[in-house]
Amino acid sequence: MTTKSSKARVQRKNLYNAPAHKRSRNVSAHLSSELREKYGIRSARVCKGDTVVLIRGNEDIRGNEGKVMDIITEDGRVVVDGITVDQADGTSVARPVHASNLVITKLDLKDEWRAEILSKNREGKK
Repeated sequence: MTTKSSKARVQRKNLYNAPAHKRSRNVSAHLSSELREKYGIRSARVCKGDTVVLIRGNEDIRGNEGKVMDIITEDGRVVVDGITVDQADGTSVARPVHASNLVITKLDLKDEWRAEILSKNREGKK
């Protein structure tokens, strides 16, 4: 999302008050090098069912690979299968990870619109 202000507080305000169609841009991640060559784009929106790898974060979660279980567009975070944090009572809870800390390794192309958009990008680059 582009903002015209250089003030951090105005940028945060715009981020928190953004409409839904602009919030979905905040949940995009880089593609792996194989997907980047195949589709001719650098990043894509993370969707449920995609397989991702965590490239940044604590040592206990960095490098883990898993499927995307849920997407939280309000704060740009993604819930990945197998990434959990232990609570004080010993129960494990899913740990949301910011989408910018992920790399998409496998796209879920069950959605026909998404597959069509990716193929249009591929044709446009040639």
